[in-house]
Amino acid sequence: MNYYKITFAVLLVGLFFGDCKKYLNEQPQGYLDASGLTSATSVDGLATAAYAGIANDWWDAPITSNWEWGSVRSDDAYKGGGGLSDQGQLNVYEQFYLLNSSNSGSGDFGFPGVWIRAYAAISRCNVALRALKNITDAQLPTRESRIGEMHFLRGHMFFLLKVLFNRIPWFDETATDDQIKVVPNTMSSDSLWIHIEQDFKTARDMLPATQPGEPGRATRYAAEAYLAKAYLYHAYTQDAGYTVTGINSAYMDSVVALTTDIINSDQYALNTDFAYNFLDGHDNGPESIFAIQYSINDGTQIGGRLSMSTSLNYFAGAAQYGCCAFHIPSQNLVNAFGTDANGLPRFTWFNNTTLTDDSLTATGSFVDPRIDHTVGIANHPFKYDAALPYEHSWERDNGDYGGFGTMKELQLATCPCFKKLGPFYGTSVNMDVLRYDDVLLMDAEAQIQLGNPSAALPLINQVRARAAAISPLVKKLDGTYPSNYKIDIYKPGVNIPTWDQATAFTALQWERRMEFAMEGDRFFDLVRWGIAAPTLNAFFAVEKTRHGFLANAQFTHGVHEYFPIPQEQIVFTNGLYKQNPGY
Repeated sequence: MNYYKITFAVLLVGLFFGDCKKYLNEQPQGYLDASGLTSATSVDGLATAAYAGIANDWWDAPITSNWEWGSVRSDDAYKGGGGLSDQGQLNVYEQFYLLNSSNSGSGDFGFPGVWIRAYAAISRCNVALRALKNITDAQLPTRESRIGEMHFLRGHMFFLLKVLFNRIPWFDETATDDQIKVVPNTMSSDSLWIHIEQDFKTARDMLPATQPGEPGRATRYAAEAYLAKAYLYHAYTQDAGYTVTGINSAYMDSVVALTTDIINSDQYALNTDFAYNFLDGHDNGPESIFAIQYSINDGTQIGGRLSMSTSLNYFAGAAQYGCCAFHIPSQNLVNAFGTDANGLPRFTWFNNTTLTDDSLTATGSFVDPRIDHTVGIANHPFKYDAALPYEHSWERDNGDYGGFGTMKELQLATCPCFKKLGPFYGTSVNMDVLRYDDVLLMDAEAQIQLGNPSAALPLINQVRARAAAISPLVKKLDGTYPSNYKIDIYKPGVNIPTWDQATAFTALQWERRMEFAMEGDRFFDLVRWGIAAPTLNAFFAVEKTRHGFLANAQFTHGVHEYFPIPQEQIVFTNGLYKQNPGY
């Protein structure tokens, strides 16, 4: 739920929220000159407005959820919806077929809209920073913390832009409007990462360990977690063709140091039930390190500050919904949840057996318990409601996308957090940006890449042990579990022959997929590891035999790791912005 004092933020909803090109050369609609805000209350309100900026979102170009950018573009999910032409830009993104800099047209749709929204949010951070530097600590006792928060939020938005587009213009609060107009997008990848990391370093140094009474605000540990994430990405050195050419051990050392500090802080822990990460009533729990805060019916705007970025993903045929059945788990992902007789992943042969309604039963194939938190399966409880089993009739285009449904991002229509807005659906459940499970697996990944697989083993096993504590919330009406769960921790020499660096890295990659399936991380993991092309082309080769709509799907290494720079931005800057390779 939203714990911010957001009334002032809503009054400032127009502040620098024009599109990027308008922001560069004219005052956007609703522009408010921050130089006129000199009271501590007004300046603090600008900082709150920056929090609202990172949550000003809609399904057409989401910046809070990466389901369109990191899930549909991966082997985790199909686009879904009412057919290939329904939100056809997503069909292009999914297949990488005929992807170009003008896909989605202009304005707020697709990746051009993400560019606009992210830079609008960055603008709010810069406006707030300028204002904060013009008052004193005596005027605003929380001034130092607010400055740290603005660096954190700005780093968050630049991180998103970097992993989506690679080549981006970077500037800070010291740049004037005239200077911003001539900032190119040709800064080296290494320099961009250093700038992003510096925002998180500044935030770490200025933020308190906790924000009592305001859990939605960034903290020192949130900054450390995000800095660790930036170092983790930066550590995988890419050449001009996006081939990973090496691992920077100094950055990996920093990942370990930062994540270890968070782990040793005793501020965070895994939820006892995996379900709590995706249910109303558990916002800002022990596992949440930083989350975008939402509210319902709070009087700020129609419906309240609802999460709308995943509002297309509810089901078309379900009586309590009616639209729109996007973001459908792939058969490949469902098969990946299968486990062997030892309760471990079927690494090399997971896709040899197709898991279906008939095999996904209490006496059927062995599966990882996380499948029933992630995938809607026929006759299995939907979203922990035993009286509401998932049905194939809910699938809007069963012929193309039928078989399964998404679950993590959805809430029951009976939830007090749920609200219908026109044909779409929003909730007040927070959107986690950083969780403790991610910190554990970032630490494990860095340890493995530093040649310390034994140090990674208890970290990965901690995540698996939580998965093995099977949630009673997934039970059917008769009190039985819907699937045949079998999962175990890794026990070298017992259920796995060895635990060397290669084995540990494979296990880490698999664990990230199972833990964060359908949450939008998968594509970015594949790119970071340098395996997007072989993984996705192998996925397409098999999926084309299952789904005709993927006939033209093909991932081109050296091109499709990043979106093209939106053509309208190149035109507006008279060619100052340079296009990414291959587009």
